[in-house]
Amino acid sequence: VEFLPNPPIKMSTIDDYDFSKGNAGSSLTTNSEAGQVRVGGYICMKEQYPCKVTAVSTSKTGKHGHAKCNFTAVDIFTGKKYEDIIPSTHTALIPVVVSKNYSLVDITEEDYLSLMDEEGNIREDVKLPEWPDNFAREIKALFESGKPQQVTVHNAMGKDQVTAIKEEQEIKA
Repeated sequence: VEFLPNPPIKMSTIDDYDFSKGNAGSSLTTNSEAGQVRVGGYICMKEQYPCKVTAVSTSKTGKHGHAKCNFTAVDIFTGKKYEDIIPSTHTALIPVVVSKNYSLVDITEEDYLSLMDEEGNIREDVKLPEWPDNFAREIKALFESGKPQQVTVHNAMGKDQVTAIKEEQEIKA
């Protein structure tokens, strides 16, 4: 009885793998003890909204033995305010937030942005932001002014959004 295919498959003959890029199995969140989260840091509220912490208060240990942390935080994509209470020794989810600057190349009729990074790679999958109000209108007006603009894109929990825009500074040789 023979179980191996004839001829045996060699790794060099399989071309359906593409290892040229990927996220290397990186997670969208990390874990941290709730008592270690500080104002200005990030936390996932309700385990799904990446938020920036605006206030933390810690209550004393009660009769059940846990000090509690009361978090107030603002969603980094919508501006919505959330509150949550977590025992200080329990695990809190911390979103992995990555910021990257891009040159604004174009804005399509469907409100998608053409963005170019420092290596010259173009991406066209980021839409004009819906929050804060009038920010999309401000981005369009600055782009239409004709001056080169640079945008900051935050990535967290699998979502990308423009969070800032400024005039690009010319590099002097």
